[in-house]
Amino acid sequence: IDITERKRMEEQLREGQAQFASVISSAMDAIITVDENQRVVLFNTAAEKMFRCAAEDAMGQEVVRFIPARYRDSHHEHIDRFGKANATKRAMGALGSVFGVRTGGEEFPIEASISHADVAGRKLYTVILRDITERKAAEDLLREQAALLDHAQDAILVRDLEDRLLFWNRRAERIYGWKSEEVLGKNVCELLYRENRAPYDAAKKALVAKGEWEGELRQLTRAGKEIIAECRWTLLRDSNENPRSVLVINTDITDKKKIEAQLLRAQRMESIGTLAGGIAHDINNLLSPILMSIRLLQMRGVDDDSQRILATLQSSAERGAGLVNQVLSFARGVQGDRILLQPRHLIREIVKILKDTLPKSIEVCLAGTEDPWLVSGDPTQLHQVMMNLCVNARDAMPNGGKLSILAENVVIDENYARMNLEARAGRFVLMTIADTGAGIPPHIVDKIFEPFFTTKELGKGTGLGLSTALGIVKGHRGFINVYSEVGRGAHFRIYLPAAAVGQKRDEEGEETKLPAGHGELILVVDDEEAILEITRATLEAYGYRVLTAPDGTAAVALFAQNNHEVRVVVTDMMMPFMDGPATIRALQKLDPRIPIIASSGFADNGKTAGAAGVSVRMFLSKPYTADKLLRALADIIQAN
Repeated sequence: IDITERKRMEEQLREGQAQFASVISSAMDAIITVDENQRVVLFNTAAEKMFRCAAEDAMGQEVVRFIPARYRDSHHEHIDRFGKANATKRAMGALGSVFGVRTGGEEFPIEASISHADVAGRKLYTVILRDITERKAAEDLLREQAALLDHAQDAILVRDLEDRLLFWNRRAERIYGWKSEEVLGKNVCELLYRENRAPYDAAKKALVAKGEWEGELRQLTRAGKEIIAECRWTLLRDSNENPRSVLVINTDITDKKKIEAQLLRAQRMESIGTLAGGIAHDINNLLSPILMSIRLLQMRGVDDDSQRILATLQSSAERGAGLVNQVLSFARGVQGDRILLQPRHLIREIVKILKDTLPKSIEVCLAGTEDPWLVSGDPTQLHQVMMNLCVNARDAMPNGGKLSILAENVVIDENYARMNLEARAGRFVLMTIADTGAGIPPHIVDKIFEPFFTTKELGKGTGLGLSTALGIVKGHRGFINVYSEVGRGAHFRIYLPAAAVGQKRDEEGEETKLPAGHGELILVVDDEEAILEITRATLEAYGYRVLTAPDGTAAVALFAQNNHEVRVVVTDMMMPFMDGPATIRALQKLDPRIPIIASSGFADNGKTAGAAGVSVRMFLSKPYTADKLLRALADIIQAN
């Protein structure tokens, strides 16, 4: 019988089996085949290395010897279900968490695929196994690192070179408002820089050029809130030094920048205040004799036309003094006469004025508590603050709108106080003036309280309204907050400290007749000749005798000659040769009981005068009227 063909086929079969055995032996993954009784019929070289068991020792053994004991029962159930199922294979990793055990008892994680087939009437199961010990360790390390990044206080992002987000830690979720699963794969510009990406593009160019970049960028949160972020970018590279991705670390410094802006504004106000105080002193010295001269002329019984002219002069002089006081208000927080007052009465008076004067297209609304706490303040100054803000609200609504005034009681805690440089914890009366006007652009919000800053047309605003309001409120130990959105109006919130519980309002009666003297001798000291002359004429017109001195040295000499007759000394605080404090000390050495009235156009000198000695009974801020001087003299003489 010719068996050539059979021999050829047998040879091909042997070659095929050798090739198959070589392929199985050289495979990188472990390959194990078992029969329906779960006994090993194939165990390749990779399996020998993985389980540290020779093939001859594994052949014919139950495969469960390579499975940890706690998984053997579930393994039998799984194989039984798999053999009865319609599916003939499951892909690598589809089996979930699988563990093997090496000879010697060491367990290790594996990834497996499984298939079954009928061969010559026998059901065989083949598994391909991959040792993932190193990969699991790397994944655990990555998870630990990700957990650390999630606890970082900065937003940490990773994006690819096309600006798609690859990583987004929990701090980024809290700062920006998006969950990680919502942003991964999305373009960072469409999220954080959706209104203005020009600064981002400039920073990106610098990053490509230098490999890293640091700077500040304005970003938007999910809610549309603008924040300022301090950014640190690093270009990450692969093993061939080609750019791969960008590591981004962002710190939200919005509150920090706000506090810095408040501090810088306070420093600017302080420096301007020093300059304004000096100017105000000189102007007040000029206005003082004018105001006192008007009173003298009015006393002379001139005709009606002359009285009207004098009234106009007095009004103009008082307006000039008011302007100076505005400058001092924002600069130094000038403190006027303080009384306990009910804010509700002040607000109702302002609402009445507004309803009578504002255009009918503007609706004025009053809201808030019916019984706000009392505050200690100067009603005239607080009235000025409210009117300034209401006039600005009117100007912001040229086509009409709604002006709301709200008064309520609030308690500020330590956390809020730490976030606001000028705030402090305690009980406050909050007065809010809100409009529905054009709003204030973000880039000028920090400038609106600066003196002489205005957005109004030439001739329609001096730029002193808000700076004056700020100075007055600070002088009352309060503070102002502003919130505004362009196109949605502005809210000015005025916080005034509430009076201590138990304090009651003083009932004050106004005197209608000016008190006159009875020949008492008054020593007036001032380096301004006009003030000396007008003060002399005023006091003499009201029954006093007067000595005048142009400086401290002359005053001491006159007092030494007339010390038994002089009842009160009125002295300026800023003079050449011998200033006010030195003059006061010299006079006290001659007569420790002599009552002294100090005066100055610089309000801070009131504290200096008070520190000069107990003889200083009163401080008059220039320009003062004849009424204030006469009442002060009457009170002191009566007390002595």
